Amino acid sequence: MSGVAAIDCGTNSIRLLIADVVLLDGDEVQVVDADRRMEVVRLGEGVDETGVFAPQALERTFDALRGYAEAIEAHGIPLGPDGVRMVATSATRDAGNRQEFVDGVRGILGVEPEVVTGLDEAELSFVGATAELEAEAAEGGAGDFTPPFLVVDIGGGSTEFVLGGLGEDEELVRAALSVNVGCVRMTERHLRTDPPTKEQVEAATADIEAALDEVEKVVPLREAGSVVCVAGTATTVAGIALDLPEYDSERIHHTRVSAAELERITGDLLASRHAERAEVGVMHPGRVDVIGAGALVLSRVLARTGADHFTASEHDILDGVAWSLIVPE
Repeated sequence: MSGVAAIDCGTNSIRLLIADVVLLDGDEVQVVDADRRMEVVRLGEGVDETGVFAPQALERTFDALRGYAEAIEAHGIPLGPDGVRMVATSATRDAGNRQEFVDGVRGILGVEPEVVTGLDEAELSFVGATAELEAEAAEGGAGDFTPPFLVVDIGGGSTEFVLGGLGEDEELVRAALSVNVGCVRMTERHLRTDPPTKEQVEAATADIEAALDEVEKVVPLREAGSVVCVAGTATTVAGIALDLPEYDSERIHHTRVSAAELERITGDLLASRHAERAEVGVMHPGRVDVIGAGALVLSRVLARTGADHFTASEHDILDGVAWSLIVPE
């Protein structure tokens, strides 16, 4: 196997990772990014209210996938299950007309999207976010990171939490849970004006805190030695904290953001208007209207852990999906 393609279709965005597989000494392999892409297609638009995918949302998603299929084939990876895996998350679990989505994906990629459970999604995110740290741990240390690791994946419709450790003396995954709290869902449900009112923010906060109460029954958030946050909300907040003029994944990867800085950024985003947020250098256009809700989720999560900072990671569920093609269970 010389290359694999991983696709993650969430509520807000659809992302592609084309990775080369490099053989090292012995049986070890290394995964090297060849191409990463992201498009905001808002597949989950209105699903929380209607229970079905909107026709325009499906067509936006299929258009993006056609472009991804061309890129995969251009890299020499055949379409189909041998080299391509696509996972579909929160909104797809909720939609009543998901068979229409499945049929469309199969026609474009030659594989069906796997509607993974929240637990599977959490575990894939954990593997993707910590694979490089596991390699460092095997060599005697994990840099500035202390296990156990809490990986938090804030998506459009849901947020996944997974606590795990590294090395032979720790379970890979100790506890995991997915809850239906995400940046799109919270925006559509609560933050209806621009900027949102104090009452709307309070209602969203109460919703988030109630979900975190449920999380803590399963995942001991305060036992985390390191909090690693993946996906667009966390990386965008990290880019804002760095005051980057444009998005730079290399600089953002493994950036630490303090709890105080996160609170400041969250307050600024919730108080700003759409046009002001759109002027932020690292802001993707498709994230402008939901970043306030995402930052609010992130801030409440970090406060609940008691940690004084989180680390943003550019490696996430996509990397976990790629690894699953290389090292199947």
